[in-house]
Amino acid sequence: MEIVKSLIFISLAVVLLFAYIAEANIKAHHHEFIIQATKVKRLCETHNSITVNGMFPGPMLVVNNGDTLVVKVINRARYNITIHWHGVRQMRTGWADGPEFVTQCPIRPGSSYTYRFTIQGQEGTLWWHAHSSWLRATVYGSLLVLPPAGSSYPFTNPHRNVPLLLGEWWDANPVDVLRESIRTGGAPNNSDAYTINGQPGDFYKCSSQDTTIVPINVGETILLRVINSALNQPLFFTVANHKLTVVGADASYLKPFTTNVIVLGPGQTTDVLITGDQPPNRYYMAARAYQSAQNAPFGNTTTTAILQYKSAPCCGLGGGSGTKKGISVKPIMPLLPAYNDTNTVTRFSQSFRSLRRAEVPTEIDENLFVTVGLGLNNCPKNFRSRRCQGPNGTRFTASMNNVSFALPSNYSLLQAHHHGIPGVFTTDFPAKPPVKFDYTGNNISRSLYQPDRGTKLYKLKYGSRVQIVLQDTGIVTPENHPIHLHGYDFYIIAEGFGNFNPKKDTAKFNLEDPPLRNTVGVPVNGWAVIRFVADNPGVWLMHCHLDAHISWGLAMAFLVENGNGVLQTMEQPPADLPVC
Repeated sequence: MEIVKSLIFISLAVVLLFAYIAEANIKAHHHEFIIQATKVKRLCETHNSITVNGMFPGPMLVVNNGDTLVVKVINRARYNITIHWHGVRQMRTGWADGPEFVTQCPIRPGSSYTYRFTIQGQEGTLWWHAHSSWLRATVYGSLLVLPPAGSSYPFTNPHRNVPLLLGEWWDANPVDVLRESIRTGGAPNNSDAYTINGQPGDFYKCSSQDTTIVPINVGETILLRVINSALNQPLFFTVANHKLTVVGADASYLKPFTTNVIVLGPGQTTDVLITGDQPPNRYYMAARAYQSAQNAPFGNTTTTAILQYKSAPCCGLGGGSGTKKGISVKPIMPLLPAYNDTNTVTRFSQSFRSLRRAEVPTEIDENLFVTVGLGLNNCPKNFRSRRCQGPNGTRFTASMNNVSFALPSNYSLLQAHHHGIPGVFTTDFPAKPPVKFDYTGNNISRSLYQPDRGTKLYKLKYGSRVQIVLQDTGIVTPENHPIHLHGYDFYIIAEGFGNFNPKKDTAKFNLEDPPLRNTVGVPVNGWAVIRFVADNPGVWLMHCHLDAHISWGLAMAFLVENGNGVLQTMEQPPADLPVC
């Protein structure tokens, strides 16, 4: 009996020791984000831009898989704000997800809120951004998730990590741009420049002296962590004369493949290896628009950074002019795809395969068919014409399954759910469109242009296996929509063009090694199919990451119920959660 007791004691000691070691290896990173107005000069003009800690873009955060982040956000700006940790699963910590009036009320001017969460089972590139109004135009930064201590990448260890944040810059206050669009009912003004790490580059006025420089040695391999943090524009990205080896996206590893160009919708990240295997010189890294919506205005300019060999003729690492002793070495310019080159986009997206066999749900409990697209509301009788500047005197709107999503204002959805507050939302979001029609046809009835407005959620039981067919429509115009799901990664098991046909298109399903992502580009005039297991209780927004579209209502939310026991139940709200 004493021997048995001794063995039990030893076993418990071993378990506690391993638990202590595991706990010791989990690191908590503490940061303070001060939201403040900062003078930022771009395109010859100075603006009081909203920033984090006076930085544009904001601070880069670096953690290991398994680490915890504790970020205190102090709002010293004049706008309400929240911060979203884009792509972080937030297992049971939905209170830290960040979308305004979805998981929290905004942080008011003069107030603060501390986000606490652990990043588990994710490695690669994520990012963070404001999720209130259009503040993310300047409030954003990278979040690099490295392998756990003692582990390595599943590819050649790079000499260096280089985040490249692709953004948009308005020569105006972005909040005013959105407000004017809402007032007039028309499309918002396009940005005035694209940027790489906050700098427009050599092809814009008053910009070449600050063009982003990425140094490289001959024979060196660096990991470019490319993030599309632009508000409203999918972007092509390439580097002159260099191959890009794609190894990851949205903090999930991929089977490596080589390409000349990558494309990212807003919200998406892509990790690429690039090697210094060309003659020492200066090479442009360039990004410009992928524009799939026909006849819609867009910014057709090109932003650049410079990949500069340390032994290049210009020698020094100065500004974008590349001058030394009166000698100017002009960087080599790459070829970029045509703005509407959907074939290149399709080839790129169809090259994605998970590094290892994927755990894709094969049995489905919840099967949704969700249309995504724009709409036009007739001008209300009490509105003057200047408030109806959409096509033919209408106001732009957008919807999923004919429901234009309306955010609450007195409570967040998660608070209303957690506390059982009635009247804030309903759970009758339709699992299919109310009317079946030729979604990608040319002659769509005008009666389908005006969606219903509401705060409708779709309820999921914990552990349910979910499939969603996301179908683009030709209402107003077909367009590639980057659809982002909060709180989850999902497998993209198929995509195609035209109307999804379950009788023939299921044969295209990849259930072996589909990519795992948090944002999917639904092809223009096409569809994408995603699957996931609802293993994270809470209220989770699914929306188009073109910010103009989410302001028009191209969103919905899932209410995932608690399961059994503590590990399947939402954590309690933190004491400093903002109140409305």
